[in-house]
Amino acid sequence: MKEQIISILEEIRADVDFEREGQKLIDDGILDSFDIISIVSEFNDAFQVEISVEDLLPENFNTPEAMETLIKKLQQE
Repeated sequence: MKEQIISILEEIRADVDFEREGQKLIDDGILDSFDIISIVSEFNDAFQVEISVEDLLPENFNTPEAMETLIKKLQQE
């Protein structure tokens, strides 16, 4: 799943190294609100989940690992 997440992120922002350790995609200003909207749309389609407004928290999108955790949680609901 993580590889698919990275692939989606790279399609949206090819200029970012999403596998770099220690970077916080939201807190460091790497992703903006338009990027998040695109990511949510792609994740909803790719993983058959519904990411709600309540899930749009920086900690859910700061790293690919956090995104994977969010998706797995939503898939179990």
